[in-house]
Amino acid sequence: MGVNPRQIRQQLLITLGLSSAVSLGLLAARFIATQQTTYWFLAWNLVLAWVPLGIAWWLIARLRTTPWLSFWNLFLTALWIGFLPNAFYIASDIIHLTETGTVSILYDVVMFLSFTFNGFVLGYLGLYGIHQQLKKRLGRQISYTVVAGVLLLCSFAIYLGRYLRWNSWDILVNPAGLIFDVSEPFVNPSNYPRTFTTTAMVFVLLMSVYAVSYQLVKLAKHNQA
Repeated sequence: MGVNPRQIRQQLLITLGLSSAVSLGLLAARFIATQQTTYWFLAWNLVLAWVPLGIAWWLIARLRTTPWLSFWNLFLTALWIGFLPNAFYIASDIIHLTETGTVSILYDVVMFLSFTFNGFVLGYLGLYGIHQQLKKRLGRQISYTVVAGVLLLCSFAIYLGRYLRWNSWDILVNPAGLIFDVSEPFVNPSNYPRTFTTTAMVFVLLMSVYAVSYQLVKLAKHNQA
């Protein structure tokens, strides 16, 4: 008897929910122990990490019955790309990790790693689903190139978020300012070395982790066969 895909997705959602609950539980325990709201932003960033997964699954469901080039599917694709960097952005929150003297630094390290892990899993899960849809339509090589391009955009977006403090919704709220900050490093690249080094560094990380994750999924499928 084959495994029901819907049942697998339900079990996956439960597991992801429990894993996110562990992260939030660690943060809540820290709040209770210290009576301080330090690192509260981790909870919000984890919520944002769930958004691209929901959009990706919505898009994939629509692609079963409607063409990708339809208006709503193109809109969902753009929306997914716009929110996907939030899933990986949590890793950059480690920059805030310091010895506070209120709890063990090791506790905070574990907590940050928990949030980062969940963010990456949520981001890569949606990306993998979109990758499979691309592979059906474009083939193996082109689909992987598109995925690399998406992760390159995510890497640049993480730079914009971390150093220039832009958010995904600023695309709609302040597009003119965002376009200026995006174009400026390319107009005067010598003045913005950190733009390219940061983007390249994050891109190498995201691509290498995705490549390993992709091969692990292939291995798991092979073992099931």
